[in-house]
Amino acid sequence: MSLFVLSADNSKDMERISEELSQHKFKIMDQQDNFILMKRKRYGNVLIHAVCLIVALFFLSIALFINVVYFAYSYIWASPNVLITTERVDDEGNALEFNTMDEVLDKATAIL
Repeated sequence: MSLFVLSADNSKDMERISEELSQHKFKIMDQQDNFILMKRKRYGNVLIHAVCLIVALFFLSIALFINVVYFAYSYIWASPNVLITTERVDDEGNALEFNTMDEVLDKATAIL
């Protein structure tokens, strides 16, 4: 599960960024005054699921297990999380490293 951090100047900027991400199928998981946590659930590529199911039906039943593993990987570990925050430092006083919107959208639309 990857966490991307986006910077916002104020609460209106946070709302604007969250609206933009909502258009790309991100859902709000948690929200407070200084941050919004969003997640886009990935289920895997439909074509890969279809090929695995066809192979499992006609040739090898192990392909069904591979399909389930691929789905679990996509859903649990490949789903990107985005933290939109107005904070500039973490709890320990270290500067936060911010990502760009392009990095977030590239990860969200990646095939694998």
